[in-house]
Amino acid sequence: MTKHNYDIAITANNEKEADIKMQALTTLASKLSAKELEKLAHIVKHDPIKTAMAKKALGV
Repeated sequence: MTKHNYDIAITANNEKEADIKMQALTTLASKLSAKELEKLAHIVKHDPIKTAMAKKALGV
């Protein structure tokens, strides 16, 4: 698998929070397939009930 580099901007309250978000996104990208990430993004964007259930299950 080849590596691709991107320049992105992350909205956060401070640099530490942005770093945490970037680390989490990198982990998700490395552990989930493109199709899985796409479906996850779709749920977060379009299904607030499932998103709320996931947050509750995660304790956040």
